[in-house]
Amino acid sequence: MYKFFMALVLVPLGLILIVFAVANRHLVTVAFDPLNVGDTSGSVTLPLFALVIAVAIVGVLAGGIATWIRQRHWRRAARRHQADALEARAQLADLRASIATPAPSEPQQLPKLLGRASAASERDKAGATL
Repeated sequence: MYKFFMALVLVPLGLILIVFAVANRHLVTVAFDPLNVGDTSGSVTLPLFALVIAVAIVGVLAGGIATWIRQRHWRRAARRHQADALEARAQLADLRASIATPAPSEPQQLPKLLGRASAASERDKAGATL
């Protein structure tokens, strides 16, 4: 479907470009020195269609470069957010791994009931078990 739409756009555009080139074959002189127009050393003679197509290409390139430069803020923010997301994913993986396997250095402790140790381990002053 994509190729069909590309052909639907590119074929008429190519035909228009060819008709434009055939209709504008006469030569024009472009001078690059605005102060001395009579001097032909700073000028170029070429067909009008070549000049128009070259100016269009330069315009598209200049617009693309200007847009790319203006979007640097968004590209920088996207890189920063991507780095933050990767760091968060790594931290999440570490946390999941630590939950799945308890650390062997920590001794397993039984919960104390009512904030006191079990009755079997408590003794009074005389050494009797409570």
